[in-house]
Amino acid sequence: MKSKLLKLKNIGIVAIALTAFAWTGASAQGVVSTKHNLGSTGPGPNTFSGTDETCVFCHTPHGGDTSAAVPIWNRSVALPTAYTTYATLQSSSIEGATAPVGSVSIACLSCHDGTQAMDSLLNDPGSGLVVTTFTNGTWTGVGTLLGTDADLGQDLSNDHPVGIQYGGGGLIVGGGSLNDSDFKPAQEAIINNNNIWWVDTAAGFPGTREKTDMQLYARSDVLDVNGDPITGGLQPYVECASCHDPHTTQDLFLRVDNASSAVCLACHTK
Repeated sequence: MKSKLLKLKNIGIVAIALTAFAWTGASAQGVVSTKHNLGSTGPGPNTFSGTDETCVFCHTPHGGDTSAAVPIWNRSVALPTAYTTYATLQSSSIEGATAPVGSVSIACLSCHDGTQAMDSLLNDPGSGLVVTTFTNGTWTGVGTLLGTDADLGQDLSNDHPVGIQYGGGGLIVGGGSLNDSDFKPAQEAIINNNNIWWVDTAAGFPGTREKTDMQLYARSDVLDVNGDPITGGLQPYVECASCHDPHTTQDLFLRVDNASSAVCLACHTK
């Protein structure tokens, strides 16, 4: 019986590993076939003839902007004070504290706030130089997101809150409980010595963080409505990439298909 259980366990481990490998491969291939491929081979309305590279429009192997909490970011980001957040509406239904725009969200907005061209990079591909824009090439489109559905602008008060405590707050490192019972519980783990949280979806394995789960982002740079620091240290916050995965082929880059409001209901109990 013991041998049989070990065999089943090993099969499970192999299955998870193969699933992770397949997803990684799908992600790598997926970006090339989406609007996030802004190079000359991209399928979207905005592509740039100056390079056939895909990753360079977001990432650089050296000299990335460290003010964005994402790896080797190849774009300058705006100051958090440039954005108007949902908190300005003073909605009585929002119980969580709202942080200044930051974390992964400010990286997303470096394209999606429509204030700079998408070829305004820190490092031109292959140049080894810090530049303000590509020196050669033209856009098939306008080169920015101005006037499109993907142009969020810098007034975020009409968008889903970002930089907001998940579930009204209450979760801290090692435990706590949500202040708002209308949210599903979050999972917590330590990965590479970092505290991380996420909300499981039906698309993956329960209790294991995967790209198809709703990601939460640890932050501590938060002030309450009186301008005082939020106590409790690192806590999970909702950001743009909680619901969106820039490397997926899902519609609207959602982490899971939103049929029957699956994205919304992954976190909200309605």
